[in-house]
Amino acid sequence: MKEQMTSIQNKTRTTDEANLAQPVMNQNAGEIQKFGTRFRVPLGLDDKVCEQSITNLNRILADTITLRDLYKKCHWQTSGVTFYQLHLLFDKHYNEQAELVDLMAERIQLLGGISVAMAKDVAEMAQIETPPSGREEVPAQISRLVDAHEAILKFVRKAARQAADSGDEGTNDLLVSNVIRTNELQTWFVSEHLVALSPVEGNLASYDKSFGYGGPAHSEKAAKAKH
Repeated sequence: MKEQMTSIQNKTRTTDEANLAQPVMNQNAGEIQKFGTRFRVPLGLDDKVCEQSITNLNRILADTITLRDLYKKCHWQTSGVTFYQLHLLFDKHYNEQAELVDLMAERIQLLGGISVAMAKDVAEMAQIETPPSGREEVPAQISRLVDAHEAILKFVRKAARQAADSGDEGTNDLLVSNVIRTNELQTWFVSEHLVALSPVEGNLASYDKSFGYGGPAHSEKAAKAKH
């Protein structure tokens, strides 16, 4: 058996036939399609319609990538008594935004365009305010997320109407069924964490709308308690 293995090993050699399976390494070539250009796809849509949809989708894509990453930043950096709940919620929203990123990038490519992808290009195109590098307080984190959602929704609604008016139902459906509905739902879930009502006392009359209690009803109640 040992002699047979030695015989097999001795037969191993470099051949031209084996070179056909050799990976071609260190390749470098020019772009086959530059960003901002489009090739025609037989979709039954006018060139100008596709071009406008690609432009709008790339703007929304850049903002969505930014929002996605903002959610991950908040996921890592949230703190306080709601840490566990927000830690999970932020990561859930991150994953949902990541799905939107993929859907929009694929739609852009389907229309014959090039989707924005790299961080440098995304940063230049995105309209969402850039957060600080450090950690913010939880209310500031949430407010920043809500503002980002609203900014995206305002532009997406315009882009959806434009796509519908121009006959690009595919882009319109993507924006309405996926982007708008996802962002609206996430805005609701996140913004509810900014409600100032106390989780331990259900007396709305004692709430003085200043993120705490101390209104007249609460004062009278406290005075009676002392006596």
